[in-house]
Amino acid sequence: MTGTKMENEKIAVIGERALSVGFRLIGIEDTFEVTGEESLKKLEALEKSGNYSVIFVSESIKSIMDTRTLNYYEGILKPLVMFIPLPGVETEESLEKMAKRILGVDIGR
Repeated sequence: MTGTKMENEKIAVIGERALSVGFRLIGIEDTFEVTGEESLKKLEALEKSGNYSVIFVSESIKSIMDTRTLNYYEGILKPLVMFIPLPGVETEESLEKMAKRILGVDIGR
């Protein structure tokens, strides 16, 4: 696609220090170390800004979201919001199942 500028190419990470540091180490600059209600406010602000194509969010934020809000963020594609489990924390959906649900790709094989 020569001559066209891709919009919304930025990636952001919202969550606990363990999550944000890991993403910073692989080169993602827009990481926000926030928890609780502050993480939800940050997610809403980043989504409304229109500057991001993907927002990785700590799965712990789900516990403070009502069902409507959670369904909204799980369903939007721009930006794509991916809930990421913290290392060592049991989750209700594995990364493999999430990839299959969202991307249609079985990465477990």
